Amino acid sequence: MSEEQAQQLMQQMQMLETYFSDLSQREGTFLNVLREATAAIESIQSLSQKSESETLVPIGMGTYVPTKISSSNKIILNIGAGVALEKDFPSAINYLEARIKEIEIALQDNAAKKQNAAAQLEQGKAQINQLMQAASQPSSG
Repeated sequence: MSEEQAQQLMQQMQMLETYFSDLSQREGTFLNVLREATAAIESIQSLSQKSESETLVPIGMGTYVPTKISSSNKIILNIGAGVALEKDFPSAINYLEARIKEIEIALQDNAAKKQNAAAQLEQGKAQINQLMQAASQPSSG
């Protein structure tokens, strides 16, 4: 393998490492969204069991206003692109559960890509090790 090919291999390895890092970050984002959706479902279920409950509403910079929530069985859901819908509690839970399923599918896809990238990285490392061993051995002749 020539020096040019070795440099190409190193560049490919760097790109794979960046890609792997991006996949890891994406996985973290998916997991955060998954936790948030699960917490939202738990909150909605809790609200549906009480006619009134107390909570704190964030108003910025770590400050909160205590308030009471009177359960009207309606909730506002942000569905993206600046659009929000009013839904009853069961519909909101169904929507969030559907989103959780989408996130779980995305997590599985991401995990498969991450595993593939890790395998390619290992293969590249093995090739680099072979190159280094071949370069350190004196040529016979």
